[in-house]
Amino acid sequence: MKVRDVMTADVVSIEPDAPLKEAARRMVEAAVSGLPVVDDGVVVGMITEADFVEAEADRAWGGERRRLLRALFGEARRRAATTVAEAMSRNPITVDPEADLAEAARLMSERGVKRLPVVDPDGRLLGLVSRADIVAAFARPDDVIADEIVHDLVERVLLLEPDMVEVTVDDGVVTLSGRVPNRSDARILAALVERLEGVVAVDADELGWDFDDTKTPA
Repeated sequence: MKVRDVMTADVVSIEPDAPLKEAARRMVEAAVSGLPVVDDGVVVGMITEADFVEAEADRAWGGERRRLLRALFGEARRRAATTVAEAMSRNPITVDPEADLAEAARLMSERGVKRLPVVDPDGRLLGLVSRADIVAAFARPDDVIADEIVHDLVERVLLLEPDMVEVTVDDGVVTLSGRVPNRSDARILAALVERLEGVVAVDADELGWDFDDTKTPA
């Protein structure tokens, strides 16, 4: 399954020169804990609840105590922020819409983030994928996935008899085999299955298939 299959396309974002108060208002209204910061369509940062906490801490520490800590420990905290650009996390980790969900999950885990902006090659915002999106996709029961493959894809899309394709699903890993008219049908089925929610990987090696038309080009 790809990031594009589960991402939220209608994303609430914020501009870098917007006041922090406006970012907070949008986050509350949208019931989200973070916003992509977009400048002329391009993602330039992320503003999250953690950034608000840090900005408020900067105000609370204040004056001589903060300067002393900087001198002693080389602490380079931001000055008290009033705009999104001053508080946001720059150079955000982003992901391609064609990336596998497993890759998005790995990035979130390694970088310690809860969400990733989904961008095109020019860095323009296409959507947002969150931990919740990934968990929801992987949470579908195996038997529900198998049933959808047989009845929705094999029967209704490829117009094949359901007993022509053997489908097994184990913790989201789908194995396909059986007898289909040609290699194209097998490849189309594997590509469609890969896009289903809850599918982690697809094993559809051609050695597991019998083809009615053995002359069909590979």
